[in-house]
Amino acid sequence: MASTTYKLLKTIGFNYSETEYGDISLWKVIKKTFITMKNAILLGWFMESALLSPILPRFLRPKILTWIGCKMGKNIFIGASVTVDSGHADLIEMEDHVHIAGHSILLCHQRDLSHYCVGDDYAKLGYKLGKITLKKGCLVGTNCMIMPGVTIGEGAIVGAFSLVTKDIPAWTIATGRPAKVVKQIQKKTN
Repeated sequence: MASTTYKLLKTIGFNYSETEYGDISLWKVIKKTFITMKNAILLGWFMESALLSPILPRFLRPKILTWIGCKMGKNIFIGASVTVDSGHADLIEMEDHVHIAGHSILLCHQRDLSHYCVGDDYAKLGYKLGKITLKKGCLVGTNCMIMPGVTIGEGAIVGAFSLVTKDIPAWTIATGRPAKVVKQIQKKTN
């Protein structure tokens, strides 16, 4: 049974699903809105500062992502214009030595199409959330999009312009839309 607050939020245009977001209240919506705004300001003002450009990729950008809620390891490289799902930053985890090239997107929510039928209103569909995990030493190439629920394995490389919808195994190279493994990275021989 939907609460009165939930019905009110639906009426004024907020599309929150009780099953996916839990107990929804006006206070939680206001709080989430302010957190998302704070994160957007941090991301917008500091991630692309020309004045701070020498320290952006390896120091300031990873630090800002930590401030907005991402779990970050050490020695991470974040390229220019990387976009993270600031409203769900707590669902993003990067281990040590991860590299994300410029203009990539990490998205932790998407519309739930599992019950979408002819005649339904897409705007009224709920969302499903998924954690993104980037394992130690992986590389996400330029202009990639990482979708919710994806893990990119240790040492894996995702080629430029790829759309990652499924996990990428460790020590592989994946590319394409959707990304598929095209090569297994070989062990060193002495």
